[in-house]
Amino acid sequence: MEMGITLEELFRYVSLMGIAYVLALPIGLNREMKAHGAGLRTFPIVAISACAFLLVGRAVLPEGDPQARLMYGLMTGIGFIGGGAIIKGNGEVSGTATAASIWATGAIGMAVAYQQYAIGIVLSAANFLTLYLGMSAKKELNCDREEKG
Repeated sequence: MEMGITLEELFRYVSLMGIAYVLALPIGLNREMKAHGAGLRTFPIVAISACAFLLVGRAVLPEGDPQARLMYGLMTGIGFIGGGAIIKGNGEVSGTATAASIWATGAIGMAVAYQQYAIGIVLSAANFLTLYLGMSAKKELNCDREEKG
């Protein structure tokens, strides 16, 4: 396995994961505006994480490789752990962005294990920026919702 990262490879992963991210944004925005727990930050993180898991698999496993079962188990197990971060009470759900970020972190770990550093870098940056920048948008949308309520 090659250890270096080329700009072409990095651009390819930014493009693919970026498409997944952008396609998930309207869904997340809709959920955020409807006051559902998972919203503007959660949906894009889940989309890019799922994309990253499969990009790593495509990059390192021959089609039908038995190692794929390890990847399936990892993805499922991390999802279960993330589920524990979700809290529901008083008609509100919280912790979904944390759960999605836990899943994304699992994808980062898988990418590093298979020396697919470009995938890990893109996912880490996108997750961080989504959490950081999404908080401002989330606050703005929540303020708007409170005024309407």
